[in-house]
Amino acid sequence: MSTDQMSIGEMLAATVPMARTLNLEFVETSADKAVVSLPDQGAYHNHVGGPHAGAMFTLGESASGAIVLAAFGDQLSRAVPLAVRAEIGYKKLAMGAVTATATLGRPAADVVAELDAGQRPEFPVSIEIRRADGAVTGEMQVVWTLRPNN
Repeated sequence: MSTDQMSIGEMLAATVPMARTLNLEFVETSADKAVVSLPDQGAYHNHVGGPHAGAMFTLGESASGAIVLAAFGDQLSRAVPLAVRAEIGYKKLAMGAVTATATLGRPAADVVAELDAGQRPEFPVSIEIRRADGAVTGEMQVVWTLRPNN
């Protein structure tokens, strides 16, 4: 996709109000990796003073959406990307700002080849959520599809 990381972040903030509400920061976005940060904000804390599980889920799902747009943005005229299912595991206590890093689980060319063959491809995106000290606080997988427009 030829758009830069700011335009992907701006696009997500404009079309996904929850990403804007949480003040997510799109740090890096490419077809290989998306990095999105959730600043430490008291309004989104849980009962132990860290980011709420729902905020961490939204962070991870937003990182997965960013890599999907980066990898498949050139397919938007013929297919709509949709999340099919998601699973998250909370591994350690998250405190302070957290960052999600998303990677594609299949080569983008294979996904596009299925779309070219008239199929509705599904593909996983894996996400790690880390706190500032590098500890993994959550692991997530979102399965996406490209739904053909016809």
